[in-house]
Amino acid sequence: MSVTARPQAPTAAHIARIYKTHLSSGRATLGDIFGGHIETSSDGAWLTTAEGVRFLNAGGYGVALAGYRHPVIVEHIRRQLDHHPVSSRMFYEPAAAEAAAALAAITPNGLDRIHFACSGAEATEAAMKLARLNGCRRFISMTGGYHGKTLGALSLTAREVFQAPFRPLLPGVSHVPYGDIGALRTELAMSTARACVIVEPVQGEAGVIIPPSGYLAGLRAVCDEYGALLVADEIQTGLGRLGQWWGVDREHVIPDILLSGKMLGGGVMPVSAAITTTECFRQLDRDPYLHTSTFSTSPLGMAAVSGALRVIAEEGLVARAAALGQILLDRISAASAQWFAPEHVQVRGRGLLIGIEFADASIVGDLLIELISNNIIVNHSLNSDHVLRLTPPAVISDEDVEFLIQGYQNAIERVAVRAKAALPG
Repeated sequence: MSVTARPQAPTAAHIARIYKTHLSSGRATLGDIFGGHIETSSDGAWLTTAEGVRFLNAGGYGVALAGYRHPVIVEHIRRQLDHHPVSSRMFYEPAAAEAAAALAAITPNGLDRIHFACSGAEATEAAMKLARLNGCRRFISMTGGYHGKTLGALSLTAREVFQAPFRPLLPGVSHVPYGDIGALRTELAMSTARACVIVEPVQGEAGVIIPPSGYLAGLRAVCDEYGALLVADEIQTGLGRLGQWWGVDREHVIPDILLSGKMLGGGVMPVSAAITTTECFRQLDRDPYLHTSTFSTSPLGMAAVSGALRVIAEEGLVARAAALGQILLDRISAASAQWFAPEHVQVRGRGLLIGIEFADASIVGDLLIELISNNIIVNHSLNSDHVLRLTPPAVISDEDVEFLIQGYQNAIERVAVRAKAALPG
């Protein structure tokens, strides 16, 4: 009797060749720098490679507040997959209705009209088009802000390295310093057209930049004074990441448009949304074909939304993010202070969005690689090469917290010793 041999798992070299040939050779280079690992499975806060090595995923760019493959979220999606994964977009579809109702139930008062999409950049584009439909011909975003890399979203993402290869971008876009109400007021006063202002409650990709107290409320007041629309980009900060349902809740601000994403798909499906008022949405009510997408309100994505919102509420992940965030902030700050003087490192955060900024940018890459050597995944910051960023799940256990802190202590010690050894003299 012959026995069929089990197919061999692909090697790292084979995967790397495919990346270089058919995907991105630059991304392949990063994969090699980070150890050449092949990730094959994930569960909760942990990722497993083809070799069976487990990594605590304290990165993931804010996607997995509930961890990966949360059983409740997966069950919502599995039930939908077994019955109706893709809609005709001709009839009513209950998964979309249920997801929209669940999301509207936890948004700030009056934000009850929803356009679902698949990515954060798509949500930004929807917000920009809604602003245009409401008479806005100027857009004002903040220096350091990150809103995506599609052409419209990129026009708002004020970083030269990302914008320069694609100019000319959208006209009528300007940028003002984050946290500076006076600068925004001056810009609005000079505008001859109605403006739309877009802001993150905490700037994630800029390196976890926390604005001064009263900033968001001040933005709302200035926008009201000049008749400007206010868009709060909560793609990374919303749904509990900052220890509150929404970052704008801290100052009781209600924007005209609220953007959500990342955790909205429960760490399983790509889902985003632009959430707005009935007044702002009115033009799309009149003509539903003005802004459409084939996979907007995909039943699988909508099932993920309903599952994610249920898990966040029933498992108390908003409060847990606040409590865990404070623990991690305190202990990472203490570990960092053991090896670097205050002028060389700064740790800041809100909830489970934590940034570690080094005066020497080279230390960031060194520490990221050293943390991988300690089986911990974190992220760099796209708009700041000086900041390492942590966005761990709110479902991590006490043992996971200890693993993370011990690994961080080991990594920063080795990095600090190398840095000091490289100093002249």
